[in-house]
Amino acid sequence: MDKSLHLIKLCVGAEKVEDLIEWQASARAKGPDGLPRHVTRMWPKRADDLLDGGSLYWVIKGLVLARQRIVRLDEVDRGDGKKRCGIVMDPIVYRTESVPKRPFQGWRYLPGTDAPRDLSLDRANEDLPPTLMAALADIGVR
Repeated sequence: MDKSLHLIKLCVGAEKVEDLIEWQASARAKGPDGLPRHVTRMWPKRADDLLDGGSLYWVIKGLVLARQRIVRLDEVDRGDGKKRCGIVMDPIVYRTESVPKRPFQGWRYLPGTDAPRDLSLDRANEDLPPTLMAALADIGVR
């Protein structure tokens, strides 16, 4: 039984996992150390649990399709005096089983018991259209 705690977040603007990978390769998506990060207004209250093996799961076009391991949480100040949370991630993007997820705002905690499994290596490079992936997920094919 997986007791890890993760985050789940919508990947706004992405049509497919490759869009996420391409964005994170850009200088705008990286912190000063060169690692990708996502900046959010809220600091997770359960930060210690997240940093103990947690990942950020990405929802793309209504499906959980990928995850990245959370490396650390950095305080970010964009010059307006408001402190934000920079979720610093490992640059490796793992594809996961496609699981439908309704839209939501911000991020949510995701218990390890509810997290989609990583795809096997032979399926990790599949590039199926999101509508087909959603249809397969609806009938239980992962």
